[in-house]
Amino acid sequence: MRLPHVLGVVGGAALMCATAVAAQQAAQRDQVLSSYEIVPEPTAQVAQPPTVEEVRQRPSRDAHAAAVDPRWARRTATAAGIPLPALTAYARASMLAPEGCRIGWTTLAGIGWVESQHGTIGDRTLGRDGHSSRPILGPALDGRDFAAVPSTPESATWHGDAKWDHAVGPMQFIPSTWHTWRADGDGDGVADPNDIDDAARAAAGYLCRSGDLMSGDTWSRAIFSYNHSADYVLNVYSAADTYAGRTS
Repeated sequence: MRLPHVLGVVGGAALMCATAVAAQQAAQRDQVLSSYEIVPEPTAQVAQPPTVEEVRQRPSRDAHAAAVDPRWARRTATAAGIPLPALTAYARASMLAPEGCRIGWTTLAGIGWVESQHGTIGDRTLGRDGHSSRPILGPALDGRDFAAVPSTPESATWHGDAKWDHAVGPMQFIPSTWHTWRADGDGDGVADPNDIDDAARAAAGYLCRSGDLMSGDTWSRAIFSYNHSADYVLNVYSAADTYAGRTS
């Protein structure tokens, strides 16, 4: 069994798969596959998660300082079957996670695959600038198959629908969530949910509100918070575990 997270070694060194003894790996996998069932009903003993502002104010590295070794990135992207710009975005976001939160690039890759196939869904291609060849928009949140989320003038600038909101970009952020967690992942001075660099870093910040993702129960709780579906948790785990296996 494989640990579905990868830690970054900063300072220009290659990122490497996190290692642990077999018993620890098995225990984490069992936690991930079982604990999601109780995520919606946390016990009174579970500490309240930090506020959004507390997470956002934690020290994090500047995007320019988080250099991903290009040789490692090319090798790992090929082995994983992930577009190089996406792999680089996930690795950089892992290194830029808020202080006290360890999140592996494989976790972000698992979400990226489930949400948009790393920005390539529907025969799109992912450019070197982190943008898909065509914008990725989710269905209208009109209350039919999803919650009803009315559009606002601000959110409509991302998806063009004056009536209903849509999830936007490769990591499928709802505009209101993006407004809270928006991030500049590549240091270009712009926070854009359509840029996989920015979206991956914002996703890392959002997930880190749940705590250190090297804990299996925290990991499952964080993924469940991203999309309230037990099947979603398992799908992300399966993808993350596959990428860890391909690159170990």
